[in-house]
Amino acid sequence: MKANILIVDDDAHIREVIAFALEKADMQVLHAADGQAALTLIQQNPHIDLIVLDINMPEMDGLEMCRELRKTSQTPILFLSSRDDEIDRILGLELGGDDYVTKPFSPRELVARIHAILKRLQPRPITAETHIIQHKKLKIDDEQHAIWWDNKSISLTATEFAIIKQMARYPTKVYSREAIMNSAYEYNIHVSDRTIDSHIRHIRAKFSEAGCEKIIETLHGVGYKLSSCQ
Repeated sequence: MKANILIVDDDAHIREVIAFALEKADMQVLHAADGQAALTLIQQNPHIDLIVLDINMPEMDGLEMCRELRKTSQTPILFLSSRDDEIDRILGLELGGDDYVTKPFSPRELVARIHAILKRLQPRPITAETHIIQHKKLKIDDEQHAIWWDNKSISLTATEFAIIKQMARYPTKVYSREAIMNSAYEYNIHVSDRTIDSHIRHIRAKFSEAGCEKIIETLHGVGYKLSSCQ
C-alpha cells in the first residue's frame, strides 16, 4: 500500500514541491497550512504514516503541534525549518521528532529520509532470531514494533526503537555515535552527534518514567551500550 504523508507548512509553494517529490515516489499526500489545521486533519484521517512538519508557522507552530500530537500518537515526524538553529533541532527531537531537515533542502534527500523512517517501522520477516528480542527486563517484539521494560509498555518513535533494538541484539557491544547512526539511519544519511545524543536522552527519559533509571550507559570518549544493571 502507498504511504500516506501529511505535509504541514504555511508556504504553499513548499507544500507543492514536497508533494510533487512524494507523489513521484509513489506516496499519497495530504496538506495543512498550520498546526491546528493539521491536528484536525489527523483526527479525520487516522491512517497517516508520517508527517513532514514545518517549525515556523502561524496559528500553531510545528513544535507546539508535535507536543500536542505526542500526547496521543507516535506517528513519525520529520521537521522542516528555515533556520539552521541547533536549539530548534534539538528541541524538535526532544519533543519526539524522528528527523530534521533545514530549508532550502533537496527534495531527493527529503524523500530518502522519509523512506528511511518508514523502513524502520516495517517489521522484519518473522523468524526465531528476529521476532522477539529479550535481555533481562527488556523485551522487544519486532513484528508489533512494541517494547516493554519489566512488563511496562514504552512508546518510542521509529528512530528511538531502531536504536534500542540494535543495542538489545548485542547487549555487550559498545556503539560509537557513527555506529548508532549507521544502524538507525539508512540511505547514507548523515546526522550530527548532537542529534544522536538527543535521541539517547529521549530514550533514557522514557525508560526512566517506566522505572528503569539506567537503560543506556555512556562510555566517555567511546560511545554507548545497553546497561548491564538494567
